[in-house]
Amino acid sequence: MTQLFPNVDWDAMLLATQETLFMTVIAALATFIFGLIIGLFLFLTSKDQLLENKFFNTILAAFVNIFRSIPFIILIILLIPFTIFILGSMLGAKAALPALIIGAAPFYARMVEIGLREIDKGVIEAARAMGASTFTIIVKVLIPEALPAIISGLTVTTIAIVGYTAMAGVVGGGGLGNLAFMEGYQRSNNQVTLVATVIILLIVFILQFIGDSVTTKIDKRA
Repeated sequence: MTQLFPNVDWDAMLLATQETLFMTVIAALATFIFGLIIGLFLFLTSKDQLLENKFFNTILAAFVNIFRSIPFIILIILLIPFTIFILGSMLGAKAALPALIIGAAPFYARMVEIGLREIDKGVIEAARAMGASTFTIIVKVLIPEALPAIISGLTVTTIAIVGYTAMAGVVGGGGLGNLAFMEGYQRSNNQVTLVATVIILLIVFILQFIGDSVTTKIDKRA
């Protein structure tokens, strides 16, 4: 491999890959937690649902729509003061996490909401008729019934996060995107750019395979 790509610093490439995986895993976990909570509240507070609240739902939907619509590269710049305030720096893999999470969570929340809306209303009504509490319905009915869609949505979102990490690298976020930009583009080293791109593609293919496998395994309709 060294002979095939003599202009690639493999130690730096390994470190960049580790940073990309770090950002992806941490951001995906946080996005799963926050996105699931937001998606549940979007669904539960909507019309004719368990916690129907038009005002709260409108505010939450507006928040989701705003942050879901902001291009990620702009979101990173907007969040620089916030990132510096909580982390003390805007550079490095850790500094990219706030933007990654804030950018991905609203996107995932909408996917969770869509998955919940696909649940047969009769199943929810049956649980309510038996006197199940809202928490019980969430844990025993909503999440299990929507789980394939929740996992599938998480797969799509995690892959999007990998792309976000590459964009974060352009503004000093670390990872493969940063290496491809700093060492590849700015120094006209196409080998670095090519290898970084191939590694990112491999990460995406692996994530897609894992996500599809898990979704197929838990999908009762399969």
